[in-house]
Amino acid sequence: MSESYYEKALRLAAEYRKKEAPLMLGIESSCDETAAAVVRNGREVLSASVHTQIPVHRLYGGVVPEIASRSHTERMGGVVRDALEKAGVTLSDIDAVSVTYRPGLIGALLVGASYAKGLAFAAGKPLVGVDHITGHIAANYITYPELTPPFMCIVASGGHSHIVRVDGCTEFTLIGRTRDDAAGEAFDKVARAMGLPYPGGPELEKLAKDGDPEAYRLHTAFNEGEGYDFSFSGIKTAVVNIMHNAEQKGESVNRADLAASFQRAVTDALAVKSVRAAREYGMNTLALAGGVSANGALRERLQRECDKFGIRFCRPDMKYCTDNAAMIACQGHYELMAHDPSPLSIDPNAASFLQMQ
Repeated sequence: MSESYYEKALRLAAEYRKKEAPLMLGIESSCDETAAAVVRNGREVLSASVHTQIPVHRLYGGVVPEIASRSHTERMGGVVRDALEKAGVTLSDIDAVSVTYRPGLIGALLVGASYAKGLAFAAGKPLVGVDHITGHIAANYITYPELTPPFMCIVASGGHSHIVRVDGCTEFTLIGRTRDDAAGEAFDKVARAMGLPYPGGPELEKLAKDGDPEAYRLHTAFNEGEGYDFSFSGIKTAVVNIMHNAEQKGESVNRADLAASFQRAVTDALAVKSVRAAREYGMNTLALAGGVSANGALRERLQRECDKFGIRFCRPDMKYCTDNAAMIACQGHYELMAHDPSPLSIDPNAASFLQMQ
């Protein structure tokens, strides 16, 4: 009697763990980036291909889910082929296929997951579902090949702001989280209120470089408390109110000063709380992850705070800060080393498993 797909996947997963340098194909489609990458032995990136949809969504001031899903459908095959060609390998050389299956836009996730399922089944390869947030954390392994858990990580992105204790490559404990807006979400909303183009976060950072971060005092008592959770909605609302009140009075607002003050308030909260968490949990390394990790002010603020207490600070190379498939392949490698492959019945989910802790 011939073995079923999953029986074969289990057998090949066992062989994967014994190989000296297994190849993992990663696929990412959680939002508006269609990406594929080939990674060897978890940390060596052989290729990374990305198709961005930013020019399309800029017309609407933000990501339109239906357009994002359609673009993933149109581009996925070509992006995967490009990643394989750049790595100098064929699909038969690949040992396993990993894919983002949570969190994200459900339609966008469905495209990537469906493609990965079909590819894994047709090629007879083990399938590995990866949580996007853990993928962002794993981006640090690519930049720092010697990095090993345990360490503390601050994940700051458009949809999430978490302080995560990384107990192992596949073991995570949620320490703190945003109670409302994520840091990246707050950046984008403030940027939109200021009339800046999409994507707002990078544009606000550019504007802030010409501003005085001391010009406006933006804070919330919640962020100054002893806990590890964040709140950014109040800071965002304060910026909007300052602009609205000035408009009603016929006064002008120095947008650069306001952007710099807002950026400082957010980065201070992220840096102080995450470093305090690292210290109180006895971690001598703090890592940064997520799309907002590309923000220069946040990287500098975290470095200063870590230096103050003798904590090692790690942050991904810029090309691995935003959504990419190399980080998914990296985390997929460790998931397969520690667990059985995912079944073809695995379903995309809009929420991260960390949000359920």
